[in-house]
Amino acid sequence: MIKQAIIPLAGLGTRLLPLTSVFAKELLPINGKPGLEYILDECIEAGIKEVVFIISKKKMMIKNYFYNDKFYKDIIKKKADPKIIKEYKKILKYKKMIKFVFQDKPLGTGDAVYKTKKFITDKYFLMLLPDDLIIKENCSKSMIAVHQKFKASVMASMKVNKSDVSRWGIYSIKKKIDKNNFIINNVVEKPSIKTSPSNNAVIGRYILPKTIFSKLRSLKPGKSGELHITDAIQALIDDDNQFIGHNFSGKYLDCGTMKGYIKSTLEISKQ
Repeated sequence: MIKQAIIPLAGLGTRLLPLTSVFAKELLPINGKPGLEYILDECIEAGIKEVVFIISKKKMMIKNYFYNDKFYKDIIKKKADPKIIKEYKKILKYKKMIKFVFQDKPLGTGDAVYKTKKFITDKYFLMLLPDDLIIKENCSKSMIAVHQKFKASVMASMKVNKSDVSRWGIYSIKKKIDKNNFIINNVVEKPSIKTSPSNNAVIGRYILPKTIFSKLRSLKPGKSGELHITDAIQALIDDDNQFIGHNFSGKYLDCGTMKGYIKSTLEISKQ
């Protein structure tokens, strides 16, 4: 059973400027609730017991959000508002699950994952990218079920427009397992339209093996001088480790751009 998750949060959020020049994008409210809380709730519902946040010193706001006990206690002391008490209890619940590591240089998702090495004790762990919200169905929960069935690593997948492949990690299919699950042949980080092996995109949910840390340790920088998790995954595939692409059934929302953030807020407000 997957019990540990990691969430990279050190990104600069340049696509949401100017807001992110003073505010952590993951705490921006989506229908009155920080986007990060939707990710945490997905983890809890999927059975996750421990979450490691990768933050930078510029985003201490995220840690402060979960460690603001005095603020809540002072307010509750003056006014025992049931709504405020409920919020504080929720924050305490999250706080018990969370650990923090720091990534102070933007060296890529692969570097962020490597920072969590000392905390990962199980054979497999879950990674969630906070720009990607998946609503209506718990994607992490369905991926864990696939992992348990096939004893393999799993990545969330959906088809994207061919014109958009350069935004994603793109994979080709080696073998179809069933209508929603495929054995991955190879995966490429943000290919051009010409070189893309398909339009099957990896979305921000991964079940990764602990053995990925050995690949990350020796990984060379890829595009833009960053360490890409997709390159480490490909190295594992080359060593005959099985990765499954899982077509999830929930609704995908992109919260990483201003247009996507506004659209996500409108979509969630309908629920």
